[in-house]
Amino acid sequence: MGWLKRLSEGLSKTRKKITGELNVLFEIGPQVGPEFWDDLEATLIMADIGVGAAEEVTSRLREQSQREGLTGLAEVKEALVGLLAEAFTTGDYAILDERPSCVLFVGVNGAGKTTTVGKIASAAKARGRHPIIGSADTFRAAAIEQLDVWGRRADVRVVERTRGSDPASVCYDTIDAAEREGADLILIDTAGRLHTSADLMRELQKVVQVTRKRATCPVRVVLVIDATTGQNGLSQAKEFNEALGVDGVIMTKLDGTAKGGIALAISHDLGLPVLGIGVGEAISDLQPFDAEEFSRALITGVDDNEE
Repeated sequence: MGWLKRLSEGLSKTRKKITGELNVLFEIGPQVGPEFWDDLEATLIMADIGVGAAEEVTSRLREQSQREGLTGLAEVKEALVGLLAEAFTTGDYAILDERPSCVLFVGVNGAGKTTTVGKIASAAKARGRHPIIGSADTFRAAAIEQLDVWGRRADVRVVERTRGSDPASVCYDTIDAAEREGADLILIDTAGRLHTSADLMRELQKVVQVTRKRATCPVRVVLVIDATTGQNGLSQAKEFNEALGVDGVIMTKLDGTAKGGIALAISHDLGLPVLGIGVGEAISDLQPFDAEEFSRALITGVDDNEE
């Protein structure tokens, strides 16, 4: 099964909720009143799309339906796909494609940062780039071992220090190594931390500041969010963004959640581009984000022959 099909299946519960409300429109017929649109907006909110995005999309869909005289379910679904896609924030630049660049990956424990770093490094190497990985999660031994496995598999160097070392020093060492070896993509894995811990967030601010001061190339901060956390993911994103000035988001575990709409809530409410989505463990299961593709999987689903 391809990644797009897994995404579609992961979003199936959300899709059923939204489609159910749209079906009501055509059961009622042309006399549909304001209560329908209120119900649709509530359904979008319950699908974790967020209040702001739900209000905007519902209002625009209502106007478009009246203006264009949309009369069929397929037409309304297609219009909804387009409006949802437009509600996502788009980036001014392709963060993961900049050359050279340094990207720090942040997020809470268990979000999938280490796996994401490994996948991006492997894919970049396969495309002819020269990536290097910094293992700045010095508190979790498994993180260092995980990156070592990815590094060996992809033939990508991993810079590390012993467990308990200062993570900022690992960032410094990684940039040094990148400059010596001509690497054009520096990927740094940081330790997971609760966004509600002021001390841990201050420590992460120090890591980012040291990296920015040392690097001679652009330094970007990418937040990795586990999509299964739903609205808690929005809270995480707010805290990390306020503390660090996040440049973009990668959503993981979208193959196993009924809460995929949170991707839109985060992007729309915080003005952050979604850079990639993860739908499985294989390298190919981390894909660049396409707003229309995602919105279509959310509203209409995809067939195998669409991949």
